[in-house]
Amino acid sequence: MPPDRADKPAILVLAPMPAAPVSAGNRRRLAATCEALTRGGFAIDLAYYAHEDQIYRRFGQHPPTDLLEMERTFRNVFLIEARTVIPLKTRSTAFGIDEWCPDEVGDFVAWYCSAYPETGAVLVNYVFLSRALERMPPGVLRLIDTHDRFAGRQTQYRPFRAEPNFFYTDAAGEAAGLARADIVLAIQAAEAGYFAGLTDSRVLLLPPHFPAQTPFAVPERVARIGFLGHGNDPNLFSIGRFIRAWHDGWTPDRPELVIAGEICRSLPGVEGPGVRLLGYLDRLEDFYAQADLVVAPMLMGSGLKMKVGEALSFGRPVIGTEVGLEGFEPVEPAHRCRDAEAVKMAVLAVAADAEALARLTRASEALFTRYAATALAAEAELIELLSAQGGHRTSPSPRTRGEGRDDHVVGVTSGSEGEGADQLETPSSTLPHHRLPARSADGEVGRGHSPRAGRGKANPDSGSIVIQGGGLVLTCETSARSRPAADPDLGVLVATERRPGHGTASVYTPRRQRWFARAEVSADGAAPDLGALDVALSPEWVRERKLPPATRAALARAFARIQADWETEGRIVGCAGDRLEIETLLPGVLVHGTHPAAAFLVVGEGASEWRLERVTPLHRRKIDGYADLTGRLPAPLPVSLSFRAAVMPPSSGCLLFLTDDGIGRIILPEGVA
Repeated sequence: MPPDRADKPAILVLAPMPAAPVSAGNRRRLAATCEALTRGGFAIDLAYYAHEDQIYRRFGQHPPTDLLEMERTFRNVFLIEARTVIPLKTRSTAFGIDEWCPDEVGDFVAWYCSAYPETGAVLVNYVFLSRALERMPPGVLRLIDTHDRFAGRQTQYRPFRAEPNFFYTDAAGEAAGLARADIVLAIQAAEAGYFAGLTDSRVLLLPPHFPAQTPFAVPERVARIGFLGHGNDPNLFSIGRFIRAWHDGWTPDRPELVIAGEICRSLPGVEGPGVRLLGYLDRLEDFYAQADLVVAPMLMGSGLKMKVGEALSFGRPVIGTEVGLEGFEPVEPAHRCRDAEAVKMAVLAVAADAEALARLTRASEALFTRYAATALAAEAELIELLSAQGGHRTSPSPRTRGEGRDDHVVGVTSGSEGEGADQLETPSSTLPHHRLPARSADGEVGRGHSPRAGRGKANPDSGSIVIQGGGLVLTCETSARSRPAADPDLGVLVATERRPGHGTASVYTPRRQRWFARAEVSADGAAPDLGALDVALSPEWVRERKLPPATRAALARAFARIQADWETEGRIVGCAGDRLEIETLLPGVLVHGTHPAAAFLVVGEGASEWRLERVTPLHRRKIDGYADLTGRLPAPLPVSLSFRAAVMPPSSGCLLFLTDDGIGRIILPEGVA
């Protein structure tokens, strides 16, 4: 660590979302809070609990995660595997406050405190991770950044006849979580008042600061209006209503609505006259260059709408609902629209009246000025409080931080190069993958460097190995780069290996081994057998059939012995033509709702894919053999699985049952057909 950083007090920031890229509102909040702490003279250790990756994987979304950028930004970066299946639904009226904070989070905190005893404060993002604060030793200042109010959150969904897919709790649960903190941070004034009435902990208002990027200027005309967002429920419900309103009566002389961000993946079929999807954009500037005015037609949600603050920071006039601008203390009528239709009418009014557009621009600038003053004052109050209570703890040099204790040294994210420097691993004299020999009968194992990433640049020192056979080329890359859905040279991302164990620095390093697959013209040799890997599958492989059928089958054979989350027996009870019916058990979470799955029958050296058409719950359990190999899955339920198969099964085999967030193995014993 450079001398100019050695005396900085350290703060651990624990978050269930990555800090880069800033492609969603909660990421913007996290980044803004860390920037405020850095401006206040603190060194940040960021621990990313990969909760968001698991949640969005279930919906076929793949938000980018730039671990390399995080390594350049923070003193240390840690990655906590999300091994426990996070429940999206509850049979109770609300989630218990700790249902989304599994043991692996507390295990990390306990390890971190022993490895970095100088850390004077810990900031947990979201009240549902407050349980982690109980693992902090005495004398450490505890903070919760609430982001949102979660008590009663589910009631916002009732007008849409929907159920939330995110955490919600009751007032008693929220109060219990907040009581674990010394300081509670609220993102806007109304929620600060609510939290103050709920807890004896000190509540501070901390709106995020948005540095001004572009000065305000009245647009010459409103040719395009913009909406930027992540694919969460509040955004989807709100922009869906606005799109329908905007389509109604649209003519070419009206502005075009352009939509950008991860939300575009969840809006199929909405493009048409007056509406255009830009997709995910790496740079915010590219979006605001195409929007003369920004709309925030939000109909639900809590917290603060980051899209509004960002739009104002880029000098764009904004029109939105009261919900959309809650926390900005708006006074302009165009900032307090009743619903999506009212937002539409306000847009059409300023598009047809130059003076009205000028008034809106001035009102938006005044709103941003007032908000920025409040945010900076709140930031100063927090920094003063932290400095007074935690400034005596400083960051020792790496030598005094557990000298001679390998489990306390995070090789690529801590050390003498310090925060902001390019971190390079020490070249290893062994193969980067610990399970594979130098050669195998299945094909050659080569050494090389990773080509460029699908999003971002590949780390120049990241190693890779290549295995091929049976019409399949598998590449295992070891790096901390973002998780691209596909690589132009390596193929489709199919799996990311998990690191075993807990409580050592090597478990929490951002470096990961990722498997990519592509088809090979030659089908010589047998498909490789990768053994009992512990992996998280990529939803793009499970859901999308971009690889040829023969390559998918070879890939299933390669992963046939991967560590399963559950295992059971099955019994073929019907077979006619290319259709089969199998009675078996499934984890309860897979029985109801839509769960895209891929199924492969593996027999000997071959594999064939079966198409799952239907899951039918049964009342009687006829299969007894079931094992939850994680110890964390919901109870199994009896089902009948309807498949379509080009190849009929032999007398026995193993059915590999793959879903977005789980791996199952159904054994078909000999003589069951």
